[in-house]
Amino acid sequence: MKPADFALLVAVCLFWALNLVITRWTVTAGDVPPLFFAAVRVTLLAAVLAPFLLPAPRQIGMMFLIAMGMAGIHFGLLFLGLATSTAGVAAVIGQLGVPFTTILSIVFLKEQIGIYRTVGILLAFAGVIIIVADPDQFTFTIGAIYLVGAAMVGAIANILMKRIDPMPAMRLQAWIGLFSIVPLALMSLVWETGQADAYAALDWRVYAASIFAVLGVSIFAHGSFYRLIKQYEVTLLSPLTLMTPVMGVALGVVMLGESVTWQMVLGGIMALAGVGIIGVRRNRRFPEAPVGDKISQ
Repeated sequence: MKPADFALLVAVCLFWALNLVITRWTVTAGDVPPLFFAAVRVTLLAAVLAPFLLPAPRQIGMMFLIAMGMAGIHFGLLFLGLATSTAGVAAVIGQLGVPFTTILSIVFLKEQIGIYRTVGILLAFAGVIIIVADPDQFTFTIGAIYLVGAAMVGAIANILMKRIDPMPAMRLQAWIGLFSIVPLALMSLVWETGQADAYAALDWRVYAASIFAVLGVSIFAHGSFYRLIKQYEVTLLSPLTLMTPVMGVALGVVMLGESVTWQMVLGGIMALAGVGIIGVRRNRRFPEAPVGDKISQ
């Protein structure tokens, strides 16, 4: 990989990690209702990328389902998870999208896997269980359940991407944003209160977080990653994207004062090792499987 492209990938991973930390701060210390913040993000995304909406996708129904998996339902679960869990835990659990996508490719795309990817899948899930389970009661926090759900729906959307005509990254992001506005707004209306008043009363950091999520993550990070996917083998990119959870844990400690437990260290090493094993083994039916879920950050 060219040094400039590696530097770009590091920046992309840093932006993804920062996004988790900033979102965590916004929905906790910033007191912004998580579903409402997700609705604000997709509304701004659709507005900024409106010039890229045309021509409309031919498979409009499939595009709606993909939007729900990459933003509508995914963001709702992710932001709810971040409201009740730490950014570090979210960064690691988010990597479950890789084994989930591999499992779905086995079921729906008839992909065949060998012993290495099987071990990788088992390691990834075992590592996450160690992180989120209470060793005394073996119970899971609701935040962890939300985060696992977000990874799962992102993986489903990743598989659905195989069934839609290819399109430029910005057009894809524009339609994802447009289709996600109403579902997220309705979910916020039903389950949250005082959204607009809370948002209007906040300081500049919350507005900066909204702008960063759209311009920094959805446009710069995702757009740059699409370009790198076209230039380099997935088996090279996938292990390198594991910088994201490592950065997420570190930034959570530095910026939010989150603690790191032995469970998180041990489980994180196991989970990331499993994801790394999956990433370096080629998927014949779905070559982009190990990295496709990254665009739903």
